Amino acid sequence: QVQLVESGGGLVQAGGSLRLSCASSRSISTFNVMNWYRQAPEKSRELVGSMTAGGQRNYIGSANGRFTISRDNAKNTLYLQMNSLKPEDTAVYYCNAEVWGDPDKDYWGQGTQVTVSS
Repeated sequence: QVQLVESGGGLVQAGGSLRLSCASSRSISTFNVMNWYRQAPEKSRELVGSMTAGGQRNYIGSANGRFTISRDNAKNTLYLQMNSLKPEDTAVYYCNAEVWGDPDKDYWGQGTQVTVSS
């Protein structure tokens, strides 16, 4: 069973930065795609950004230009660097990993809370 453990969340003032980590119990090079999602109170979970096995990165909406996904294969860890944080970035952030196959497999971490104060 794959375990994903997020860390690095916390309380930060608007304009500040945080770096989230997602440590995997399995080599992250075996995942086809790793994603960061977030879920704000009373809202649906939304995709923040993705990184493919080949290293291609994509960001959604307001994450563009402020957030950066990176990884350290040796540490089996995915990162989300978040800069210029805004109160609307307040959410629980989740790491997700996809393995494409028959069947597809989908793994989730437990989430880490990010709170941005104005």
